[in-house]
Amino acid sequence: MGRFYFILIGLSQILLGVLLVLPTSLLSETNDFSRYEKSFKNFLTCELTRTGATDHFKGNTFKITMIDLFDIQREGDMIIITGAVRCAIDDRFQILYAALGVESILEKEQVTYYTVRKNDFSILATELIKFPYKERCPWSPYWVDTD
Repeated sequence: MGRFYFILIGLSQILLGVLLVLPTSLLSETNDFSRYEKSFKNFLTCELTRTGATDHFKGNTFKITMIDLFDIQREGDMIIITGAVRCAIDDRFQILYAALGVESILEKEQVTYYTVRKNDFSILATELIKFPYKERCPWSPYWVDTD
């Protein structure tokens, strides 16, 4: 009988340890996603609205109404981030789909590849590498309000 209680106490301690560690690991994943989401929104806001940006809207004025991060995946040393930007143009909306390749260079993350298309697409690192990015907008964890 004493052995049963000893095993029960041991199992309860293991369960308690798992319950204490699990939320920390979930919080870490949530913080990473949140950080990438903010950086993605900041980067696309900057890239689409900066002076001299590629004009996806044929000279019409536009306002970014939504930026949505779809997926984060790792391929080798590159993190591939995909998402969409919804913009209001006069009396209609247009959605642009974006893919970024983010790499750590000298322990600093920065965008090394970037592409935007009008149609949704899935992308691999080998395809994304065809679109090198010359740094214009920083890959920053800080949110820029688009309003």
